[in-house]
Amino acid sequence: MKTSSVSVPGESLGSVLTHWARTEGLAWIYIFKAVLAALLTLWIAMRLDMPQPRTAMTTVFVVMQPQSGMVLAKSFYRFCGTMVGLVVMLVLISLFSQQPVLFITATSLWVGLCTAGAARNRNFRSYGFVLAGYTAALIGIPAAQHPDGAFLSALTRVSEVSLGILCAGAVSALVFPQHAGEQIRTTVRRRFSGFVDYVCRALSGRMDRPQIEATNAAFVADIVGFEAARSVAVFENPETRMKSGRLARLNSEFMSASTRFHALHQLMNRLRANGSTTTVAALEPYFHEVAPLLEKSGEPVLNAADAAQAATQLAGFKSALPKRIRATRMGLQADPDFALLEFDTASELLYRFVDDLLAYAQTYASLAVPTHERERWVARYVPKTNLLAASVSGIRTTIVMLALGAFWIATAWPSGGTMVLNAAAVCALASSSPRPTLMAFQMASGTLLAMIAGMIVVFGLYPRIDGFLLLSAALVPFLLFGTYLSTRRNLVGVGIGYCIFFCFLAGPDNLTHYDPTGFINDAIALVLSMLVASIAFAVLLPTDAPWLRRLLMSDLRREVVQACRARLPKLAMRFESRTRDLLSQINALAANRADLQREALQWLFAVLEAGHAVIDLRHELAAMTARAPWRVSIAATLDAVARLFDKPDAARFDTALASTSDAIATLQAVLDAERPPRAERHRLQRILSHLHFIRTALLDPQSPLEPFSAARQQGARHAA
Repeated sequence: MKTSSVSVPGESLGSVLTHWARTEGLAWIYIFKAVLAALLTLWIAMRLDMPQPRTAMTTVFVVMQPQSGMVLAKSFYRFCGTMVGLVVMLVLISLFSQQPVLFITATSLWVGLCTAGAARNRNFRSYGFVLAGYTAALIGIPAAQHPDGAFLSALTRVSEVSLGILCAGAVSALVFPQHAGEQIRTTVRRRFSGFVDYVCRALSGRMDRPQIEATNAAFVADIVGFEAARSVAVFENPETRMKSGRLARLNSEFMSASTRFHALHQLMNRLRANGSTTTVAALEPYFHEVAPLLEKSGEPVLNAADAAQAATQLAGFKSALPKRIRATRMGLQADPDFALLEFDTASELLYRFVDDLLAYAQTYASLAVPTHERERWVARYVPKTNLLAASVSGIRTTIVMLALGAFWIATAWPSGGTMVLNAAAVCALASSSPRPTLMAFQMASGTLLAMIAGMIVVFGLYPRIDGFLLLSAALVPFLLFGTYLSTRRNLVGVGIGYCIFFCFLAGPDNLTHYDPTGFINDAIALVLSMLVASIAFAVLLPTDAPWLRRLLMSDLRREVVQACRARLPKLAMRFESRTRDLLSQINALAANRADLQREALQWLFAVLEAGHAVIDLRHELAAMTARAPWRVSIAATLDAVARLFDKPDAARFDTALASTSDAIATLQAVLDAERPPRAERHRLQRILSHLHFIRTALLDPQSPLEPFSAARQQGARHAA
């Protein structure tokens, strides 16, 4: 949350204060709101005479977020997870409360399963799985020692958690609220204008390869962040919920338009490199006409209302484009330097890019009204983590809980239950972090600070105060300190550990017990569980090891396999969202490795180009009912391309390239020898264009497949 607030010489005091209010000031608003919500929860819990007000107070710091929608979304999934964990734990207590070994084993397996679910999903849906596991441990481990009161204890915990959820949501929504919907509106405006600027600069040749890569990497981060913001904004107000389908559609259409434009831009670069000056010169005038269409009265489009005119201009350009392209084609057919297939491929990509851009502009324009027919959008961006990686997270958590549970049973340590249930929470929470080992270690550091602060509060201040006002005055400095740490980017784990476990250790109950031995035992148990979790993350298939990155890179390449073989309905949306989501995960693992991030981005480009062309090709094939012999060669091409991206090597590259060339030659022979109807001929020409684009993508010298192409050319020279 922290951002730079360094002033520039010559700036006025007003501008400096405005900048501070928009950056650091927002962080301090969040800090005071979190402390206010915690004290409000504590006061209500004490007034209702709840047994452990500290549980309700702890819940506030668990669910509190800067934006109202985030708090409401997190609270919703926490409540759902809590209820599921409650039901499961009551079942486990009823079955195994008399058998400690079986009970610990069953609880560990359940928490491991929930941790795998949390790692598999994303955003606050992941948090629901975390709570389903943690709540089971929180309720079950203490209640299993007194099964006769398990049901009452479970209901009490749920009541305390629900109170914390309600207070956090109320304070976040009513006191200086910050809405995710405002962030979405800003992102939509900035992204549309940024994409227009990118298109203009790239088509004019004013962007080099590193700039294009940086822009596309920013687009990926923007797409993932936009979907996360949309998923929480629906909890804020009815207007955002009414536009949720269009916002999801806008994100999808932006992905399609950016993919299509990148493919077009790369093809034009290849044509220039190959010396196809005639084709480039024939198409460049059309490119220069696109940018002015995205303006209103000579100015860039600034909002949804202005986008309506841009959409109208694009629609007119699109409707006239095929006739104009055919005229240009006929005028150049007599030129001996004119490569007909290259021209058809480039013009087909241009038309499809304009079509995607028109859909993007129309959906953006539809946001100007509350309801619109474009709201009916079925496809959704559904991010998922690799199933094997998620399973590893679940198995790791199960092993940690079983080991700590065995230690508890063997030693009969009074705080062993605290150690086991906290290990469940830490493993589940840290598993969703890009660097779980560091996260768990930071939480342990924060807990050590909480232990020191808690001893001062419990044994130094509590005996000397009376009344809620003095209690609040005693707690506020310590709560402010912890919440402040949680807003510092490099100390988030320390702040989270401090806030949660300060409340756990030093949060007051209606009947305060001064037990130094129990306090120190609980503190040691908390820190020990986090250190064990940190060691487990570092030793048991660590997430920052190369294996996970290789696994995700393999998943990214296999998206082309899915494009070649999966069912066509909604395939394009799944392909677009999965590739971006996988790149986001890969970049998170290589946060400080620019070389690894660049390699992943190059594979993303290769996957997008080949996968998108394959999906377009399959859609054209699906629209044709005739079972012509040339379909066999295209089927062989799809299979060869899928095999290449599944496990790239030189032999598979040669096979894919040869199959693609054979399919092009076969289809070209059909077009030359037969006279199919006009509609069928145009469809065959489009299929031929997609095949040609796949071939050029395979031979792209900037592709990660280029080493195989170079080896092939070198082998051909040696053979000669």
